[in-house]
Parts: sequence; structure tokens; C-alpha cells
Amino acid sequence: MKHYARSRAWCEWQDFNTWQPHALQALSDPDVAALSPFHLLSLPGITAAQQQAFATRWMADRLLASAHDRAVLAAEFAAAAAVRALQAAPPHAKIRLGYLSGDFHQHATALLIVEMLEAHDRRRFELHAYSYGADDGQGMRQRLQGPFERFNDITALSDLQAARAIHADGIDILVDLKGYTAGTRTALLTYRPAPLQVSYLGYPGTLGGAFCDYVVSDRFITPAGASADYSEALARMPHSYQPRGRLAEVGPAPTRQAAGLPGEGLVLCCFNQAYKFTPEVFDIWCMLLAHTPGSVLWLLRTEQAEGNLRREAMQRGIAPHRLVFAEDLPQAEHLARLQLADLMLDTLPYNAHTTASDALWAGVPLVTCAGDTFASRVAGSLLHAVGLPELVTHSLHDYGALALRLAGDPQRLQALRGKLARQRLAAPLFDVAGYTLDLEALYAAMWSRHCAGLPPQALGG
Repeated sequence: MKHYARSRAWCEWQDFNTWQPHALQALSDPDVAALSPFHLLSLPGITAAQQQAFATRWMADRLLASAHDRAVLAAEFAAAAAVRALQAAPPHAKIRLGYLSGDFHQHATALLIVEMLEAHDRRRFELHAYSYGADDGQGMRQRLQGPFERFNDITALSDLQAARAIHADGIDILVDLKGYTAGTRTALLTYRPAPLQVSYLGYPGTLGGAFCDYVVSDRFITPAGASADYSEALARMPHSYQPRGRLAEVGPAPTRQAAGLPGEGLVLCCFNQAYKFTPEVFDIWCMLLAHTPGSVLWLLRTEQAEGNLRREAMQRGIAPHRLVFAEDLPQAEHLARLQLADLMLDTLPYNAHTTASDALWAGVPLVTCAGDTFASRVAGSLLHAVGLPELVTHSLHDYGALALRLAGDPQRLQALRGKLARQRLAAPLFDVAGYTLDLEALYAAMWSRHCAGLPPQALGG
């Protein structure tokens, strides 16, 4: 698995066709080590149902290892509930939301949620943070602390100790923002420190098992019939599940020369991480370059992948200098330079998420291909929420054909940019206040069902 993860990150595709069969073997053979569910989000040929099976298997050994501690905590929590019942203590007036994450710093998740957290209705909700990530000193941690009643650093606590602390705080709904991403402590949820537990934003898929009650999605990402592929009940937002603020300023674009781009020619871009790239999608990108003389493909620099991608381009008849690699920049500078792109190209099966809404906020149209998994439908969700559903395709053939038509039609590209500029501020994607009200309505519905003694069920949509 380590070899697979490194090969994906570095775009070493020599044995790419063996990865999916090996993954499926690991799912069916108990003697093969379970694979990380996160790595399978970007592997073509893995269905949403199989992702659920992988996630459930991934957690099985961990649940077995923590069985004793979970039983001890369950008894403690039940005893505490019995004492509260005898005391007939009145319930707290507000719904207590606990947000659990290791990314309360300058991170994509924090950039997405900060304005939503600031917009929460303090008359109805009491916010608590449970943080297990370092403060990177860039100021985001300090801003994030503002909306919370209490900001708790649980880095030094074990999962058992952290679960006790969360339970002692009387959290009603614990919201996990990490899932199975790097540095996760999602295993905390298996101790059930809160009556309701929700997976939200950080992980685009099911957590498997039976320790999370809801996953926040939307009508496009999880359409009718998708429920069976998720261990959690679906809580669907009316528009995109992704919050996206409007306070991030897009400053003047730098010159093309300053951004490392040639002075002339179409700029196709994809600022997704390289592990999301696949040979089949890269074939399409190179086809676009071949049919659009003078164009370049602008990618985020990944040192270990750069040489491999240039070699792959040469094998497809594309001069390696037509791949331009951009340095990682602070958010403000990145948004400014994004304006130099003419068209953003998406990846499949793991779409652009934050990078997609970055591009749309900067006024850059995006072409995507929607699959059948959560991760493969996020960019389509964002395009619907910003009023550009015509840029969503449902096969790689159609994706390549649409991108080619746009690449050869500067007037249509300009018209798309104009449409995006006109409706951007009025679009649901960037309506933070409206988004927060919709999310709060889901939280309230979850809590109302729980208080009525009813099990989780699909909400919204």
C-alpha cells in the first residue's frame, strides 16, 4: 500500500492497470491487509458500494482493538445519564455542536468553514472546538477561535481521554471534519462521546461501520438511490454541501511572465494534487494540448511528479515545456494568479473540491466529469450551485469533447467568464448566510429526531 500511495503521488503509472485488481483482492481476501479508504477515493473502477465495504473493513480491526475501552466508556456514559435523569436537570437551551478536527489552521478545510462558523446563530447553537493539530502561526487559528464558546486543544489527550472530555462537555452533535485523511483521529467517534455524530466536509465518502449517524451531502452528490452506499443517513443540503465564503479578496492578477506563463496562448489549468491524476484523464489533457497550438497546461508543482509528468507528456507527443508548474503560494496570491487561467480541467474519480471553488471564485470556468462516488461529484455540485450546470459532463468522452470545443472557442470562453462574473455573488455557492441557515436546519432536524427517540434517517433533498 505504501508503494501504491507513493506511486499515485508521484504519477508513476507503469503498473497503473494492476492497482484496481489488487485493491479488490484486498477487499475479498482476509489475509491481505486492509487498505486505507482515503487512497481508494482516487482509484478508478472502485464503486461507492465498494468504498463502503473498504471503509467498514478498515475500521473492523480498530474496533476490535478498542472493544474493551469502548465498553468501559459506554458504562460510564450510561451511569452519567442515569444520574442526570435522577437529578431532573433541565436540558441546556442551545444545541451544543462540537467540531472535531486536526485542521484548525491555514488549511483548505479551515478556509472553507471559517465564514460559516462565524455565521452560526449563537442564540440557537453553542459551538465547541476539539483540535488536535498544531497552530502554524499564520493567523487562521486565532480567527477560528472567535466563533467558539470554547476552543479545546486535545492534542495531548488519548482518544479515551478526549472522548471523556467531549462527553463531560455535554456535546449534543459531534461533527467530524477529518474522516480518513492524514493525521485523523476519527476513531474518537467509535467511543460515542456524543448522542449524535456527523461526518462533514473533510472526507468525501462514507466512514463505514456504525459509529457515525449522518453524513452531510447534497442533492447532486448523493442523488436518489445513493443511500445504500453509505453507512450513515444522508443529510442533504439544498445546494452544494461545500461552504464557500466571499470575504477572500481576489487581487489584481500578476503578469503572465511573473507567473511563469508564456506571453501568448491558451492556459489550461489543474491545481489539484498530483495523486488525483490518472493516465486516462492525462490522455485527454494531452489531446487538448495537441489540438490547441501554443496552449500550455498549468499544474501545481509536485517535485517528485514533475519529471514523470513531463515524460508522460512526451510519450503522448507533447513537448515537455508545455507543462508549466506553479509554486505553492499563500491563498491571496494564488487566487490572484488563478485569473490568468482560461479554463480549469477537473480530475476523475477524485474531483477538484476546494481548488474548484477557488477557480470559480476567481472567475475561471471549470469542466468536470461526474462519476457515481461522492468524491467524483463534488465539482459538479459546485457548478450547479454557481449556475453553470452546462459544464458538467457524465463521461470522459463528453468531458474531452466539451473541453476541446471550449479550448477552440475564445468567444464562448469569454461568455462563460462573463456569466460567472455576473451571477457569482448571487449564486448559492457563495451565499454564506443562506448556507449556514440550511446547515443549521439539518442539525436541528437531526436533534429533533433524537429527542423524539427516533433513529437517524435521510434528511433534506
